[in-house]
Amino acid sequence: MPEPESSQLALVQRYQKLVEAYEALDSQIDELVSESRGRAAQMSDADLNHYRELARKRSELLNDMRLLEQQLNLTGGDAPNAN
Repeated sequence: MPEPESSQLALVQRYQKLVEAYEALDSQIDELVSESRGRAAQMSDADLNHYRELARKRSELLNDMRLLEQQLNLTGGDAPNAN
């Protein structure tokens, strides 16, 4: 039996929030990397630790997004590209 529409809508809304959070973290990471001219060796210890924490959170969000994609039956071209 198919899931009720409200359940699917809740999943889609959750997915959209995850994508937005992923993109925000990705922007923060890009900014941090740009400030160090794209080289980890140029980062301070504090910036490197911050980069690692942001990257860990971004990976967790990506994992959550992939799980929801499976629940929503998004495949291939249906799913946004989160590289």
